[in-house]
Amino acid sequence: MNRVWKPNVTVAALIERDGRFLLVEEEAEDGLRFNQPAGHLDEGESLVAACAREALEETAWGFTPTALVGIYQWPRPQGDITYLRFAFCGDLGAHEAGRALDTGILRAVWKTPDEIRASADRHRSPLVSQCVSDYLAGRRYPLELIRHYD
Repeated sequence: MNRVWKPNVTVAALIERDGRFLLVEEEAEDGLRFNQPAGHLDEGESLVAACAREALEETAWGFTPTALVGIYQWPRPQGDITYLRFAFCGDLGAHEAGRALDTGILRAVWKTPDEIRASADRHRSPLVSQCVSDYLAGRRYPLELIRHYD
């Protein structure tokens, strides 16, 4: 039987405030890891809406994507999954104090680029550092690059 292959489409939020980036510490198969607020695209959802939703669910911070930082294709070393990540930057909204975070998310934490680089051995994937590097390099693409049809 032929297996139909398709990548896992994910979104990630690059949220920067005062030189620090908002990350989540989450439970993963290989222990506690750091990641951008990120998650899977839901059926019928736009990439921009998915990014705003995931940021809120994982950090309790509102987030409005304003630009695309990059599109990243990453096959896991295990060879079982390929991720297609759409990473966005944007505007930080209000914090919803007391909001429960998604299952598996221990906490949201603000880290400097140096702190992010220093914790690379605890990143969920190499995309965490790469997305921050691309953001700091000024990579910004207009949201009009992405067309969503309802």
